[in-house]
Amino acid sequence: MQDIKPLYDAILSGDAKTAREVTEKALAAGVEPLKLVHEAMVPAMDEVGRRFECNEYFVPELLISARAMKAALELLRPLLAAKGAQPVGRVAIGTVKGDLHDIGKNLVTAMLEGGGFEVIDLGVNVSAEQFVNAVKERNANVVAMSALLTTTMPSMRTTIQALKDAGVRQQVKVIIGGAPITQRYAEEIGADGYGESAPAAVTLAKKQLATKN
Repeated sequence: MQDIKPLYDAILSGDAKTAREVTEKALAAGVEPLKLVHEAMVPAMDEVGRRFECNEYFVPELLISARAMKAALELLRPLLAAKGAQPVGRVAIGTVKGDLHDIGKNLVTAMLEGGGFEVIDLGVNVSAEQFVNAVKERNANVVAMSALLTTTMPSMRTTIQALKDAGVRQQVKVIIGGAPITQRYAEEIGADGYGESAPAAVTLAKKQLATKN
């Protein structure tokens, strides 16, 4: 029986090279891709998130753990697709129109992937129409918006209104985050939730989908 704990350890320590090597060996030994995801990768990223919330890990540790997780996921993604494995959810994520900051968004993207989500990364300066199209054409069931500038925060309200106008607001959960964003603002514009950090965003997305289902 192939031991998959080294994959968990490699992601936790941010060792991308070892994470990839362990994944290759496990696959060669016949370990199911989903087993690697659910018993090593997701628990490792959950633990990374827990350590971040407890101030044991900081942004650099989050980034290198996410990089290690992605190194393993690159090998698994085509195998999972071939088996028809369903993700936890499908998230369309982007930094809103007028805002070009992407570090926070990229971190949330990596954490969501580590949490078992399929992520549609729309990039930065994303218009309301692009979010709407991701819901309509790619069946996203979560929309995640990020903003770092107070001047671009109104784009979040505009996007939520665009989802309503397009008749798709009821089929998606909308979560928002970023330095100037607060829970109060999320409630004010009609978002379903606010995440104050990348790990919190993953927890929030899972909670919102559970509520929806």
